[in-house]
Amino acid sequence: MTSRETKTPASKTRDIKTLAMTGPLWALLALNFFMADMQSGIGPFVGVFLQSHGWTSGLIGTALTIGNVAGMLITTPIGGFIDTTDHKRAWVIVPGVAVVVASAVILVSQAFWAVALSQIATSIAGAAIVPAVTGITLGMVRQRGFNRQNGRNQAFNHAGNMLGAAASGYLGWRYGYVAVFLLAAGFGVLTIASVMMIPSDAIDHHAARGKEDDPESQPHGFTVLVKHKPLLVLAVSLAIFHLGNAAIVPLYGLAAVAGGLTNGPGVVATTIVVAQGVMVIMSVVGMHAAERRNFWPVLLASFLALPARGVLAYFLSGWWGVFPVQILDGIGAGLQSVAVPGIVARTLNGTGRVNLGQGAVITIQGIGASLSPALGGWIAQWIGYQLAFLCLAGFGLLSVALWISLRGVVKHY
Repeated sequence: MTSRETKTPASKTRDIKTLAMTGPLWALLALNFFMADMQSGIGPFVGVFLQSHGWTSGLIGTALTIGNVAGMLITTPIGGFIDTTDHKRAWVIVPGVAVVVASAVILVSQAFWAVALSQIATSIAGAAIVPAVTGITLGMVRQRGFNRQNGRNQAFNHAGNMLGAAASGYLGWRYGYVAVFLLAAGFGVLTIASVMMIPSDAIDHHAARGKEDDPESQPHGFTVLVKHKPLLVLAVSLAIFHLGNAAIVPLYGLAAVAGGLTNGPGVVATTIVVAQGVMVIMSVVGMHAAERRNFWPVLLASFLALPARGVLAYFLSGWWGVFPVQILDGIGAGLQSVAVPGIVARTLNGTGRVNLGQGAVITIQGIGASLSPALGGWIAQWIGYQLAFLCLAGFGLLSVALWISLRGVVKHY
């Protein structure tokens, strides 16, 4: 065991303060800021880019779905790998390079399997970066400092998303898709530079996997995912929430455009910028709220945003309605970006499987989000857009009911 691993809690606290003074935590914040745009590459523009090259909507949807399914399947195993490795920075660097290369492939070749493989690579890379950065953060600040640092991380990440979306939209409109790729590549280089500025010895790999207090014991088996009741309650609640939440923005945009009330690109750009701006604020609010109490009420508030959002979408129409609808989306997503990693880190502390748990929760909520557009689209086709919004809001109420009824299982987190 190294001397760093045998330090007392008091010395660990001093280490955290030293990190803040000497710069590695600023590098971590820069990593979260720049990785936001690098993760997606030209992802938000893939559909319209392929459409301009003669692709039908069916082929576009199939290629994107292949990538999404690959990402969901690999997220949990990757979280397990990140728990066991002492090279967590490499799990940011390699995926970062992969995202840039995958984006370049789409620009060079629009053959179906080239695009599909590009989407698979992008999804797998995205699946690796999130738990890797979570592990790096936990290893740097440990359990005691994780909530506050994760709140800052998320604020910087949402700010990076907002800036990246606005810059990509402008560059794509002004100079074309190549400019969007160059921007993503630039963010990729800055992401890699940021993670390289974090010294490898600043990361306690035992703490990073949730083994800070008992580093020599063996980590729990993968069965911890199905035996741990708080984790199951969290994952199912999130899956139900995202089953209703993910479809609202696409349906609202379709309803507005179908009614001739606005233009498609304007709606898309506005939804991204408004939501990410609110998420910056709410990630900080969620961080402070969790410090005063715990994560349970923070996540409850995020679930309540969906019913309110669905009701607003029911009554509002036109381009201006996107603002209140997306403000509520930003509230829910911003709070969850702090609460979900925080709950997983706390509930799995001591198991050595924190990043495996992060990957599993991301996978399960991703299943709900991936099914939501299809569910919302069919509901809207059967009963109309307005009533579809109310039906989707009902999934938020189900999440609230589950979270409250099983409060005894998760209230201490």
